[in-house]
Order: sequence, then structure tokens, then C-alpha cells
Amino acid sequence: MKAFIKTYGCQMNEHDSRRMHSVLRREGYEIIDTMDQADFVLLNTCSVREKPENKVYSFLGTARDLKRVKPDLVIGVAGCVAQQEGQRLLKREKSVDLVFGPDNMFKLPQMLAEVRAGKRVLETRWAERDQRRVHNFIPDEELERNEVDGRKAYVAISKGCDNFCTFCVVPYTRGRDISRESENILCEVRDVVARGAREIMLLGQNVNSYHAGDWRFYELLDAVSQVDGLVRVRFKSPHPNDWGNRLSDLLTARPTICNQLHLPFQAGSDRVLEKMRRNHTVDDYIEKIDYLRGINPGIEISTDIIAGFPTESDAEFERTLDVIRHCRFEHMYAFMYSERPNTLASRKMDDDVPQEVKSERLQRVLALHNQHQQEQLDAFIGQTVDVLIDGAHPREKGVMCGRTQGDRPVAVRDADLEIGDLVDVAVDARRKFSLEGEPVRMMVTDT
Repeated sequence: MKAFIKTYGCQMNEHDSRRMHSVLRREGYEIIDTMDQADFVLLNTCSVREKPENKVYSFLGTARDLKRVKPDLVIGVAGCVAQQEGQRLLKREKSVDLVFGPDNMFKLPQMLAEVRAGKRVLETRWAERDQRRVHNFIPDEELERNEVDGRKAYVAISKGCDNFCTFCVVPYTRGRDISRESENILCEVRDVVARGAREIMLLGQNVNSYHAGDWRFYELLDAVSQVDGLVRVRFKSPHPNDWGNRLSDLLTARPTICNQLHLPFQAGSDRVLEKMRRNHTVDDYIEKIDYLRGINPGIEISTDIIAGFPTESDAEFERTLDVIRHCRFEHMYAFMYSERPNTLASRKMDDDVPQEVKSERLQRVLALHNQHQQEQLDAFIGQTVDVLIDGAHPREKGVMCGRTQGDRPVAVRDADLEIGDLVDVAVDARRKFSLEGEPVRMMVTDT
């Protein structure tokens, strides 16, 4: 049997898809790259933004056409849109056999058995958390089955969110905030490192709200950063309210913690932030950024921005540009506001900023960021950076690709290198959004 999984959305979805790859392989499925020959087509969905959600129904149209040719084809929908739409999705898409939310991916064998028995299956129940908000939602028997992609692995430390920002659908599609026991996480980290992982990404919708017993995110990150054999650890995504100078100090002190921080600020107006229910001010945010840059000038910081949140005025948007000028983010994810189902903003606020105004604001954000990004890339020329090799260049022979600690893509020429090597690279040129250079010193090799 052959299975095809299409994934939309964030790194948490990528992690979930890899987990489902492992489950399906144990059921005898071969994972394939195109769905034409598949016996099971599974779409793992995202609904944080409007565009990925729209892609779901376009993809299901293609799958529906394939099912007309292959009547025994099983079509499933997983992830946030599945959780959000549930029974409505089954009613709308008669070709879909299976709909399940993120908390139910390890039930795939049982759900597929029900489908083969002639049922259409809907499973959107949440994992229960105890009074400490703790649940090992990665079962013990799955700890040694996490996939290592090249030399990288994702490790989920928490799921869901309790913040209920007014624009955000995550609490409604991923559930309430749940943390895993620290030893459960460390067992998985040690296992993927033993199986060849050199870089680990710790994942959670609000990763630094982690709280299990006496352990907070600081203690967990400190422990993970000292696991033998681990070269790099990243994490995503923290919330400004849970980020403090103590974490900035740890990030700066530990060489295995990547010199990178993703810290969303969303808008430059305190009034808009209050309407978003972000529970911090612009000054709070800038103070944290300034402290980190002060002790760690090489840090690369990324952020999220929403253009055109309800009632945002022109003057308030200008303050968003002021924050961008001050912080000079190395990377940015910027979007026009769009209503998401069930959120407080969709229920209580009029989407009153015209679409053309949102679009114009977004373009100004992107143009300013692009200016900063080009200046930052220019500044790398003549520097030496450490690069973790993650693969061969898809088009250029003899060129390997990797990333800096700050997550900058680098093309490494004339390199006799393998995936997982960590090398010093002398940067001598840049492309539109990436760097290139030649290796000058091997730092870590495959063992």
C-alpha cells in the first residue's frame, strides 16, 4: 500500500506529518511523493491564515478527481482545518473518508480500519491535561520513532495555547496549552541525537510558556542545550510576555543554542495590541529586544506582523513602521488581517480596514523589511560564519547548502562535505536572499 501526505502550514504541522509517516510505515504503507499512485491520500491542514485554508478545498478537488478513477482511494483530512470544520467538512466533501484533529494522529491505524470497514470517520476529541496542564501527548512507545530528516529533527514540547489573542484560531484548533513531562522530552531528544540528529527544533504554539512541575522553559532549554552530541538547538515560537532577560542571557551563554529568536510583536500601537489581547506594550517589547541586542550584537531576530487589524488607523500603522526601523528584524512574516473562524475578533469586531488599505500597508512593511534585509546581507560579505550542511544544491553541481545559526541560507562552493557537517565558511558573495562562500575550516564532522 502507498500513502501520500500533503502538508500545509507551520513547522508543528511538518512535525505532525513526520509522525504520521512513521505510523503509516508501521502499518505497511510506503510513503510516496506524488498522489497518483497512492492508496491513501492525507492532507494535513493549517487554518492560521486564510490562504492555506483556501488551498485545502482546491487540493480536495484534485483528490476527488483521482477518486473517480480509483474508487478504493481513501482520502483523509488532518490538522487545524479538520478540527475546525469537523462534520461540516464531511458533509461538504463527500469524497472524504476520514477527518481528524491534531490530537488524534496516533489513532491512524484504528481510524483506517474503520474506513476499510465501510465507515466515514470523524475524530476531533482533545487530549486531556491534568491539573498541572501536563500530558505526554507523544506516547512513550512513540519516543524512539521520531523521524530524523537529514541531520535535523523536530521535538514538540507543548501544544495548544491559553492566550486567546483575539485574532488567533490556535486555541480553537490546537486546544488549550499542554506541556510534556521534561524527562519525556529529554528521552526523545537523546534518542534523535543518538540516531544522527545534529540540530533540533523545539516546538510549541507558545513554546516559552512551557511548565511541567518545577521546570519552566529556561530549565528545559538549558538541559536540552547540554545533551551530548547535539550541535544546535532552536525553538519556535515564543510569546513576548513569557520572554525575559534571563532567557536572553541563557541564549547568549550557550553555544549550542542558535543565535536566533523569533518574537512576534504584531503591531506598533498599544491600543491595537490591547484589542489583540497581546497583554504587552510596545515599550515592553522594545526593551526586551534592546537588552538582547545589547548583550548579543550578532543575534538575528524575526517577528510576525499583522497589517490592517480592525480599527487600526494610519497613524497607528506608522508606529508599526517605527518599530521595524528600530528593531531592524533579520526575518519577518507579515500578513494582512483576515478573520478566522470562532475567534473573538471575528465575533466582536468589524473587519473595517478596506482591503486596498491592508494591501498597501503590507507592501510598505515588506518594502521596509526588504531594505533592511538587503543591507544585512551586504554586511556578511567578508565575514566567516559557521554553517550546518543540510543538503546538496538542487541545481548547482559541487555546491552544498546549509544555514547559519541565524538561519541564513548559505551556498557553499567547492565543498567536499556531507549532510550534518558543521563548517566555517568565508562569505564572498550574496544572492537575493542568501549568502555564498567557500569552506575554510571543518568544525564538526559526522561521527
